[in-house]
Amino acid sequence: MARGKVQMRRIENPVHRQVTFCKRRSGLLKKAKELSVLCDAEIGLVIFSGHGKLYELATNGSMQGLIERYMKSSRCYVEEQADEKQVLESKMEVNMLRNEIDVLHKGLGYMFHGGAGKMSLEELRILENNLEVWMYHVRSAKMDIMSHEIQLLKNKEGILKAANKCLQEQMEMQYIASDTDPTMTNIP
Repeated sequence: MARGKVQMRRIENPVHRQVTFCKRRSGLLKKAKELSVLCDAEIGLVIFSGHGKLYELATNGSMQGLIERYMKSSRCYVEEQADEKQVLESKMEVNMLRNEIDVLHKGLGYMFHGGAGKMSLEELRILENNLEVWMYHVRSAKMDIMSHEIQLLKNKEGILKAANKCLQEQMEMQYIASDTDPTMTNIP
């Protein structure tokens, strides 16, 4: 007698759910062992129950050894993918830079030799955008330099004010001393 198709959804009754878990867990562990023996495969299986209990199976060696082997294997795979991605990105960047260099060379020729018909509308737009970016960078550098010079001048102003205040205090001291001491009248 064949059983009907089991609907895949959570079993609401906790007792039935626990019984099903125990039966299916043991069946899964049995199938993993059979696969390991029949196909000479290394299998690591980790199961956490709904209550947080751990069940594990390592067919050849220990679970730690399998996990280390997995980590090495996945790390190599990820590194290979990263290398391939980096090579592809580098090639794309090189092609983009070559195109930009070509447009800039044409732009220089256009600006210095007046080649009006030699550049397409798109190339002129790219050249215009590059010029705007360069102007922004030049203005930004100019503003940085001016801000730095302004700060230096403010510092110098503070130093001069402090020196001026010190000299005024010395002059006041000499004036007061000359009023009280008649011998200090001829101080240069």
